[in-house]
Amino acid sequence: MFEATDTIAERLQKSYERLTRAERQLAASILENYPVSGLGTITIVARNADVSTPTVARMVQKLGFNGFPDFQEALRQELRDKVSDPIAKHATWAEAAPDEHILNRFTDAVIGNIRQSLGQIDIATFDQSCALLADLDHAVYVAGGRITRSLAEYFFLHMQVARPDVTHIQSISNAWPHYLLDIRKDDVLVVFDVRRYENSTLKLAEMAAERGARIILFTDQWGSPISKLADKYFSCRIVVPSAWDSNVAVMLLLETVIAEVQERNWPVTKERMQGLEEMFDRTRFFRKFT
Repeated sequence: MFEATDTIAERLQKSYERLTRAERQLAASILENYPVSGLGTITIVARNADVSTPTVARMVQKLGFNGFPDFQEALRQELRDKVSDPIAKHATWAEAAPDEHILNRFTDAVIGNIRQSLGQIDIATFDQSCALLADLDHAVYVAGGRITRSLAEYFFLHMQVARPDVTHIQSISNAWPHYLLDIRKDDVLVVFDVRRYENSTLKLAEMAAERGARIILFTDQWGSPISKLADKYFSCRIVVPSAWDSNVAVMLLLETVIAEVQERNWPVTKERMQGLEEMFDRTRFFRKFT
């Protein structure tokens, strides 16, 4: 049932239907400040969730662990992975680097990331997110961080063609209040935030949520703190044999979302594309081989 690389959060998600009411209450407590919330003694974890210690022991076994110590060691490893910097990540990889060529190893890792990421997507969450993004009654705002701003810009560029009222919030925190000023209730904020989660991005999400924005989050398998604020969020696998994480799985998901929003709004999108092409022709922006 479980993959060897599944995080505890993913195991909880896969097991949810098999959990008792008390175990679901415990799962919610653990996920509230995940993964730190599961690092106390079994008595403290039980007390924080208002359940019994046997409930903790039973749920841990349902998640595939021999006991609470094994469960906690897995959480500690997740925490180490979550906060590791590029140098630490490279050292971890280099120690166990196999002999195969980097092209094959990297590609295998990316394919695995894509397979696991897509396998864990809830179809209803995907469809509902696309419906929010296609709703022309509400504006869309897009924001990323130090690394993920490239994803935000890519998504913004395509969404701006697919529909009107799309704004790219620049990755300069002192400019954010100017964008937040225009956010209204039920507008949509799309946020990209992966490990080494940025405090400034979290603050932006908090302030947008206070103004009634609906938040769609793209994050990694450990989950940005913004997930607590998000109406919808997607967890993508990002680990590859490199000092840097891979955004290929995130990009695939983004392009799929773009395709679906375009399809839902095709008459509007088609008209906008035609207008854009006319302007490109007038400005001779692209070379034409005719």
